[in-house]
Amino acid sequence: MVAFQGELDSPKEPPAEMRELVRRLDEAADAYYAGRGELMSDYEWDALFDRLKALEEETGIVMPSSPTHKVSSASEDASSDDAKEPHEFSALSLAKTKKIADLAKWADSRTIWISWKLDGLTLVATYDGGKLVKLLTRGDGITGTNITRLAPAIAGLPREIEDNGHIVVRGEAVISYSDFREIIAETGEDYANPRNLASGSLSLKDVEQVAARRIRWIPFTPVKVDAPSSLSWGAKMSRLEELGFKCVEREKIESPDVARLEDAIARWTAKVTRGDNPYPVDGLVVCYDDTAYASTGSVTGHHATRAGLAFKWADESAETELVQIEWSCAISSISPVAVFKPVELEGTTVRRAMLCNVSECERLGIGAKGTKIEVIKANKIIPKIVKVTEAQGEFTIPSSCPVCGESTELYVSTSDTKTLRCTNPQCPAKALRKFMRFVSKEGMDIDGLAGETLAKFINRSWLRTLADVYRLGEHSQEIADMEGFGDKSAANITAAIAEAKKRSAVNFIVSLSIPLCGREVARRLLSSRSTLRELVDDAKKGADFSSIDGIGEAKSASFVKWFADPANAALVEDLLSLVEIEEFAPPPKTGSCAGLVFVITGDVHHWANRAELKSYIESQGGKVSGNVSAKTSYLINNDAESTSGKNRKAKELSIPIITEEQFRERF
Repeated sequence: MVAFQGELDSPKEPPAEMRELVRRLDEAADAYYAGRGELMSDYEWDALFDRLKALEEETGIVMPSSPTHKVSSASEDASSDDAKEPHEFSALSLAKTKKIADLAKWADSRTIWISWKLDGLTLVATYDGGKLVKLLTRGDGITGTNITRLAPAIAGLPREIEDNGHIVVRGEAVISYSDFREIIAETGEDYANPRNLASGSLSLKDVEQVAARRIRWIPFTPVKVDAPSSLSWGAKMSRLEELGFKCVEREKIESPDVARLEDAIARWTAKVTRGDNPYPVDGLVVCYDDTAYASTGSVTGHHATRAGLAFKWADESAETELVQIEWSCAISSISPVAVFKPVELEGTTVRRAMLCNVSECERLGIGAKGTKIEVIKANKIIPKIVKVTEAQGEFTIPSSCPVCGESTELYVSTSDTKTLRCTNPQCPAKALRKFMRFVSKEGMDIDGLAGETLAKFINRSWLRTLADVYRLGEHSQEIADMEGFGDKSAANITAAIAEAKKRSAVNFIVSLSIPLCGREVARRLLSSRSTLRELVDDAKKGADFSSIDGIGEAKSASFVKWFADPANAALVEDLLSLVEIEEFAPPPKTGSCAGLVFVITGDVHHWANRAELKSYIESQGGKVSGNVSAKTSYLINNDAESTSGKNRKAKELSIPIITEEQFRERF
């Protein structure tokens, strides 16, 4: 039996290698769980972890701080202002294996379930009387951090359910790969992966900032459900879905043997390599369907022997040779990308890997052309350099921006992360956020031009002004020749741009990223003039729009100031020569909502989203405001007893709070 160091009658001194492994793994885990970036790759961490475990079995010694017997760093993921609380049910970690034979032995021919091992942050949600009353991070598995205040910012987390019992659900807070790429492109932040971004996001204090990170909570196991104790795991998961939870994807396997498990894991692995699952995963989880049997296991360290078993893929690696380092520009940073001789990994040809920042290049010891490197596809998806086996020459940092040619500077963050930045405030790469706004649904609504794609086109100097988006067709063959695109992608982009040449005047104004000018301001401004042309001409002449209801001096001044810039005025004329505008028709002055002002908060169920409900209200002559005031007629909130700021304000002002169903009945 393995004993903890300090529990032995005559404890042995841990070998120096063991102490060093524990130190390095603890240091890396602390940085990883605290969202400060990665000190090593998963590939390296697993290798060191496996070596430590082998040493523990060989010597019979387990140091108290060994990561083989810990869940995670307690400094995990939340603001220091949030209170620590003990878990009602300990959140123990799972033992892991990379061998299918181990899974078969553990299953012991009993019915099991396979599901994703999502790579995010575990959050435990508690419901009483049908309401969410607590949301805890996993922390160290015994004590977590109460982040209930952030619940409104996390998608997939119901505030109310139709069950008045006591329910505890464990789930994973994750950010999809596509959202991660867009957020990084838009903000220029230097997070290495979606998991780090999610971790860093949950440490923010501002709920709106957290909401902008597009975190989704996916339940992966029912900890406590008011149901017969004999109810199986699968039945309990089905019960959660009946209550409105969007649970993790899963598959039931009866009489599992090696052959059946090999077949199942091959299917799940194929889903990863095809990209069927939009969220990051770092393996699979196997659990018993018989919850009564699962609860009879013992606890070894922090692992419950029958609670489940994690299966992690053995990363396929390949050695290759560096060809060059390309530098890719985003809003606030210039990131290195390794281009190397093609290698086959996980059934695909890989030629490039993002290196994130200068610190990552220095950590790996990246050299110049000819440097020998080892490459993997992390979790079967993301190409990643895990090791430099032989460096050639020296790693050099460009002194000029690859997009605009102006000088660069090395920026060191508070976490000592080094990133390269362009010193030119007018660099086209820094306009990425404006390009993203321009093509968004609220703007010109052009499909297929996500932030990552726009950044690539900007780096090739194809996009200098917003109007250049409509000239991308001139580069269709070059787009088709780019890695990851092809003829079909180029054709789709060209078709989407052609389709987007006819858009509403409101979308046109919003697409320009004029400060203080959102959709509602655009509507009000356009309502004051007969045509978009008239509005633009008056703005150029310095007209005063402050007397328009809902505009005021600040918005009027911002709108006029923007058009006073010759470059902006020229951009608008260029765009108007390329697009066809549908003039704005003011909403009717009659209708079921005429003369009323509504504020909408919380989730909606009948309409697809709050924007759709807002459109309906406006179509019926009503107005929708973002804040509760004395002018508000009704606050629409499906949670009438919520303690949110809008509910409190409405009650203070004696403004009726109605549910979505009540709104439908009346209006």
